[in-house]
Amino acid sequence: MQRLSPETLSTLPDHVKRPGYDRSQLKAGIVHLGIGAFHRGHQAVVNDAAMASSGDLRWGIVGVSLRSPDTRDALQAQSGLYTVSVLDVDEEGAPAEHLQVVGGLLKVLVASEDITAVLEQIAHEDTRIVSLTVTEKGYNREPATGALRTGDAEIVHDLAHANAPRSALGVIVRSLDLRRQRGLPPVTLLSCDNLPSNGDTLRGLVLALAEQIDPALASWISAQCSFPNAMVDRIVPRTTDADRARISEALGVEDAWPVVGESFLEWVVEDHFVAGRPDWHLGGARFVESAEPFERLKLRFVNAPQSTLAYLGASSGIETNNKVIAHAPFRRFVDRMMREEIAPTLGTIPGVDLDGFRARLLARVANPALPHRTQQVAMDGTQKIPQRLLGTIADRLRANQPITCLSLAVAAWIHYLRGGDAGVTGYSINDPLAAELAQRIADGDRQAAELSNPADAERCRVAVFTAYTALFGDLGRAPRFIDAVARHTRTLRELGVDETVSSLMTEQE
Repeated sequence: MQRLSPETLSTLPDHVKRPGYDRSQLKAGIVHLGIGAFHRGHQAVVNDAAMASSGDLRWGIVGVSLRSPDTRDALQAQSGLYTVSVLDVDEEGAPAEHLQVVGGLLKVLVASEDITAVLEQIAHEDTRIVSLTVTEKGYNREPATGALRTGDAEIVHDLAHANAPRSALGVIVRSLDLRRQRGLPPVTLLSCDNLPSNGDTLRGLVLALAEQIDPALASWISAQCSFPNAMVDRIVPRTTDADRARISEALGVEDAWPVVGESFLEWVVEDHFVAGRPDWHLGGARFVESAEPFERLKLRFVNAPQSTLAYLGASSGIETNNKVIAHAPFRRFVDRMMREEIAPTLGTIPGVDLDGFRARLLARVANPALPHRTQQVAMDGTQKIPQRLLGTIADRLRANQPITCLSLAVAAWIHYLRGGDAGVTGYSINDPLAAELAQRIADGDRQAAELSNPADAERCRVAVFTAYTALFGDLGRAPRFIDAVARHTRTLRELGVDETVSSLMTEQE
């Protein structure tokens, strides 16, 4: 079978959407760090639509993989072309698939192989935007405070070897220094990761690193560059071999790395760009003065339920979130958590009906055409839990409101870290702080073994774990928080996930 390429585009079936512009006229206006499935299935799709509608072709994308060459190796022979498969169900409930070939990705660079090429691309006169989807752990920050983790191995390296950075932050700082030295204009740095005030967070981290390298550089970045906040939302599961085979068959040519995603897509961006921007609103994005209410909505009302379902599911041996939410007690639990404990913390969000939004989110997760693996959602909990759950819990405690459901969500994460229910096949914990978490759990068990009262022993286990201030901050010492979580961790361990959730829902009803 031939590969997807500019030469085979004309052979694709009529139902496959193709780039609506002349790719030969593209300029590389965007460098994107973290060229994974989410960017290719979200921002790149919006960017393609915007270029096709506006005719402004200054916004081609150069992708950067910081470590792995896999995406480069898959797409290089395809001249950057790849397919986005939108999976949904039709009115009869049968799976429906819509295919689109995205053309805006010009090439992929691999920083671990050629860091100079990456730095020079960002320092090129055509580059106007540097965007990021490097996941929460790619920001080298303390989970509780958001401060730069100066003891992180990557940051230590980048401070000693500023010309050969390994971290995303180091790449940004060094390339901005090159632009400053060469008299080139500043660029916009656009975080598209699930962090609260992600643009402000990125700005603070970049300036903190730049200040240690060259205070004059930090001053230039602060005065010249912009860091808009943004909210992104689309479910984009990991592509499987079955996806590759199905999509290639439908195309009639081989696509080595297509992307699958849901039909829902949202992108809210603060309109603060110092070097121009694409007309992304033509592709469905929304430009706003402040993205904060939408970020809070996404983190608390989308990401928190998804993570909760993943921990409940993975701990009880359920492989995908759509199967987790199909279990009635789990669905009722997460619905109640959203309605009663999360929604009151969100405030007013322009144009958003929270009841309708909640119902739509539950339907999105339940989409049988788009199974999202619980283990994929559950990874990197230390980087996600603070903004997805702990901030909401802190708000509820300050208002003297119950945290019954939210504390079970945290307890479900701890239960997951301990290996889940009896009989569940063993799994590895994928988290940058996995060793520290394991040590905390072991220390808690050792101290709890000295106590004869089971309730006191459980409270001890939780208190030792939540005393990890880099993760929990001051919340980890709050007695109400510790007591609420300990109640659930004990029940989860003694009764298992299903009975714990079912019993809680019976109590509340």
